[in-house]
Amino acid sequence: MSEHSPLRSPLTRSREHIGNNALTVLSVALWVVVISYAYTQAIPRAQYGVLFLGGGILVYLVSELLALEDGAYLDLLLLGVSGIVSVVTTAYVYVNYDVLSTIRTGYALPHEYSLAAVFTVVILYLTYRAFGRAFLAVIVLALIYAAFGYLFPGLLKHGGFSLDRIVNLLVLEYDGFFGSITQIVAAWVALFLLYAGLLRAFGAFDIIMRIAFRAATFVKSGVAQSAVISSLIIGSINGAQTANAAMTGSFTIPLMKRSGMKSETAGGIEAVASSGGQIMPPVMGAAAFVMASLLGITYIQVVIAGIIPALIFFVSVSIGVHYMSVRQLTAADLDIESQIDELNEGFHPLVEAARFGIPFAVLMYALGIAQFTVMTSALITCVTMVLTGGGIPIALSIFREQESVGETVKENAAATIRGLRYGAISIAPIAIIIAAVNGIVDLLMATGMPSKFSLALIGISGGVMAIGVVMAMIICIILGLGMPTVAAYTIVALLIAPTLVSDFGVPNLAAHYFVFYSAILSGITPPIAIAVVVVTGIAESNFWKTSLEALKLSTPLFVLPFAFIYNPELVLGGFTPETIVSGTLAILGAIAITHGLNYYERPLSSRAIGLVTRAVFLVLGVGAMVYPNVMVRVGLVATAIVLYLVQLRVPSTTIGQANAVAEKQH
Repeated sequence: MSEHSPLRSPLTRSREHIGNNALTVLSVALWVVVISYAYTQAIPRAQYGVLFLGGGILVYLVSELLALEDGAYLDLLLLGVSGIVSVVTTAYVYVNYDVLSTIRTGYALPHEYSLAAVFTVVILYLTYRAFGRAFLAVIVLALIYAAFGYLFPGLLKHGGFSLDRIVNLLVLEYDGFFGSITQIVAAWVALFLLYAGLLRAFGAFDIIMRIAFRAATFVKSGVAQSAVISSLIIGSINGAQTANAAMTGSFTIPLMKRSGMKSETAGGIEAVASSGGQIMPPVMGAAAFVMASLLGITYIQVVIAGIIPALIFFVSVSIGVHYMSVRQLTAADLDIESQIDELNEGFHPLVEAARFGIPFAVLMYALGIAQFTVMTSALITCVTMVLTGGGIPIALSIFREQESVGETVKENAAATIRGLRYGAISIAPIAIIIAAVNGIVDLLMATGMPSKFSLALIGISGGVMAIGVVMAMIICIILGLGMPTVAAYTIVALLIAPTLVSDFGVPNLAAHYFVFYSAILSGITPPIAIAVVVVTGIAESNFWKTSLEALKLSTPLFVLPFAFIYNPELVLGGFTPETIVSGTLAILGAIAITHGLNYYERPLSSRAIGLVTRAVFLVLGVGAMVYPNVMVRVGLVATAIVLYLVQLRVPSTTIGQANAVAEKQH
């Protein structure tokens, strides 16, 4: 609808104008606070975390107000009240930091308890609004357990907390909503979301999409591979499955459908690729920085550990996408050039390489060679991104007669402001859910839940590691709930990983990679499958059929966490011969799984033989990835290779041809 459409009242247009200006001002103010802290660190991190969460909530509230339709008075009232409560609470907790953190610990004044209780209700409401009922239910259950622990049976029983103690822990003691996880996100992750916002504003995402679409002109499956390439790169930076699926899927899914691919398959490919972006080094959806902090190791160690798992995922998914494409894509004359033309043309490739490559090189140098802190490295990278993203076009305009230097300066200043807005809008809901996760974790820690959970898991599994890790994966998927990567990883890292380490002797890094990968799977695991929900809306497909396609493509990703447990050298060994051999076997095993589930040909002799063959490839692939003996894994891979060579000699037909014949006969 046009901005000046007669269907929109002057009051609505005025509200949107004011709201947009307010959102811009708040975004700039939030990043001024973040950058100032990163540069000076003049206040305690806990006090800074209060400012960050308060600013994130205000950005989220204003962005939600802008999205309201006329007549949504109840929503308007709730958002307005939430804003007032958030401003008052964060200002009070910030100003009284010295008193609350040193003099009055463990108790508070009556009006402080009331303020904390109201703010807790606001966090519950905002969590529900941003992430739905499922995650709200998790928070409510944690609150019920904290308050009424004396009613629970067996190991779960505890004395129970009063309401005053609960809200004091959540708000007034700088744990809970303002706790360590919120502080890590505020100090480390936020600047990477700013970097992602600047990349988007200066056109980097368009460049990535153009490169991906160009690949479609060289490979038969290139149309679908464009979804994989673009989603992996963008997803690694923005750190959210749903945002990634919405951003890249809006381009890639229609392109795949126009090329002849089923809606469900197109959606499934995009959902898996968007989820896989979160595990791709070097950024890994910002979870790498949190993992390094929790484990007390360097960021580079985390990234090196993630290289082989990321290769396993990328290779297996690319092969699966190729199989799906060969089976479905038609010979229709698809005009990819028109799709590319819809994207920002940009500058000469060498200029674009400098604009976006230099900041990335600075990031890698700062983290990997100079070994600056994560916060300092991110700050330098953001500054470099502004200098190259906006500075290079300005410098070029000086030597181009057809371009006005003044106009170029204005355009790039506006792009920088858009980058600040994109970054703020991206970080705002993450700040809210991280605060909620922090509250859940601290409440459960106070009740002793992690140690009780450890005992319960041991009891149910009978001390058998295979049963224990399967149950741990199921719990991780449930707790993931389609949250942003950093939030999903954080909650399972603090609740599940310690059990794997203490009770089953799993190495620390392997345990954290296990829960990290497992939590991400919630985005493509029905009935939650939030990434699938997003792509079905774009693809106009059936949710369950799309989920099935995603599961077929991502099966190696479900097996991979168990490989970390039984073959921890995949993430512990760096690039030693042992790690390379184990990684190669795991990649071949993942290929066998993908081949078994997605190969586009089947034997003419019998459908049953085809199903048995697929099952055998699946079993061989799982064994090659997981079994804790190198020679056995070599034998399984060799068997899969022999079976593949035999399969090539058996007369067969593509599934697409078989379906076409069946339809014609019908």
